Amino acid sequence: MIINTGGRTDTVQYYTPWLLERFRQGFVYTRNPLFPSKIIRYELDPSVVDCVVFCSKNYRPILPYLREITDRFNTYFFYTITAYGKDIEPNVPLVDESIQTLAALSLAVGRQRVAWRYDPVLLSGKYTVERHLETFRYMAGKLAPHIDRCIFSFVEMYRKLEYNFPSLIPLSPAEMDMLACGLGRITAENGIYIQTCGTDADYSRYGIHRSGCMTLEILGRANNADFRHLRHRGMRKGCHCIASRDIGAYDSCPNGCRYCYANTDFRKAEENYRKHDPSSPLLIGCVSDGDEIIRGVQKSFLKDDDGAASVLKIVRERKHEFE
Repeated sequence: MIINTGGRTDTVQYYTPWLLERFRQGFVYTRNPLFPSKIIRYELDPSVVDCVVFCSKNYRPILPYLREITDRFNTYFFYTITAYGKDIEPNVPLVDESIQTLAALSLAVGRQRVAWRYDPVLLSGKYTVERHLETFRYMAGKLAPHIDRCIFSFVEMYRKLEYNFPSLIPLSPAEMDMLACGLGRITAENGIYIQTCGTDADYSRYGIHRSGCMTLEILGRANNADFRHLRHRGMRKGCHCIASRDIGAYDSCPNGCRYCYANTDFRKAEENYRKHDPSSPLLIGCVSDGDEIIRGVQKSFLKDDDGAASVLKIVRERKHEFE
């Protein structure tokens, strides 16, 4: 199975001590977003975790400690760096600082494990098509030696954006095409592999590859691991990624990005952030009397025939912890 540490919140930027402690303890709890009284336990053991996937806008807090995880697990790192400033991403480092941190991350883990995410691409009065392409060109020139690939997506017009980001300008098909053409040209000039995320749109005419940014092929090549050929069902329409298990929590990221899909609103995220206990198995809060703890299904995707046996072995050895 694949553990995802950053799909619901920027765990690395704000919760690194907790994350490291969970790997030291060898397990983690996560609440079911639809049924909050149900808590799922996942073992954080290389015998049952095929790869640990990170996604963050600032890896600086975890850089000195990464080997605690990378020495034991297969890993892959998505680093989001966009053209936006503090008006849209209030608590995210600025571009040049982020570029420096990505270069340090790449040096620590190897460029084959680092993907640059330039998303979501959105338009406003300040962030025009021309500004995107200008900033992207600058970034691509700096990041090309340090990354495995570049991934981009166009903003999805979630209903919450109507009140979180009323100045957002919907992208027209012509503007999407103009942006795709420019991004494809710039990455070709810099020798960067580029692909889309979360869409079935075809921009191959611009040298842009189709969606599927977290596939077993990508994770396997980055870690020299041999995965089975499995269907990638994705998480939503247009997504072609392999299923993963996220250990974070929604409404807990203090970055304050105005386009965020994982926060209902910034105030709720700040409130939950204050409830964080670094010693708790849960990211937010603690286990209460009415909670039910269940074991998560952890099946290996590796070709190794011993994968299933390893899962059963770990579960049996730790079964007493639930009794």
